[in-house]
Amino acid sequence: MLEGRGLGKSFGQARALDDVSLTISEGEVVAITGPSGAGKSTLLHCLAGVVRPESGEVLLDGRRIDALPEPESTKVRRESFGVVFQFGELVPELTAVENVALPLLFSRRGRQEAMAAAAEWLARLEVTGCADQRIGELSGGQRQRVAVARALVTGPRVVFADEPTGALDTIGGEQVMSALISAARAGRAAVVLVTHDNRVAAYADREVALRDGSVLAGVQR
Repeated sequence: MLEGRGLGKSFGQARALDDVSLTISEGEVVAITGPSGAGKSTLLHCLAGVVRPESGEVLLDGRRIDALPEPESTKVRRESFGVVFQFGELVPELTAVENVALPLLFSRRGRQEAMAAAAEWLARLEVTGCADQRIGELSGGQRQRVAVARALVTGPRVVFADEPTGALDTIGGEQVMSALISAARAGRAAVVLVTHDNRVAAYADREVALRDGSVLAGVQR
């Protein structure tokens, strides 16, 4: 369903990815692991269309998407992908429900429809009590659940999560991961996780280890 072929990317003299290939199947949960600087986030960003690789290609359902003009690339990201960042990257001036509704509003959905869908996703992730609160009033775990709801509200094909529990304690991290995986599976969305935490990687169907920008190993769980 999603495939990276021979991906290469450098930042200055540093080689972040060196001929990396990876295939993601529909509904699959894949953890990308490795030490700091291994190229994990760069690989995720290339697959998600945030960063263009210098070599290789990214395909979604057999269609090459890494070379699309920016308007088309933005449309693919908006309609097919959802992203959860380590610190949520939520808009502090907006309430929780407004943050979740944002992707739908950007897609020109009506405000009433978007807000209703956002409220439904907050309910699924058990954070309805904070719907009208601003982001600064929420706990770290609540913020990440809101970020997960925002990533899933559009019904994406793939959810990308970059260290989604890195800013949380153990219990909060487990709660967020459980919510993310169960919600994604319910919607048949694939999940691509970047993590250095073995407890987070254990949620995946498959683990792909990187070192120095290259695939070290793949482990089926």
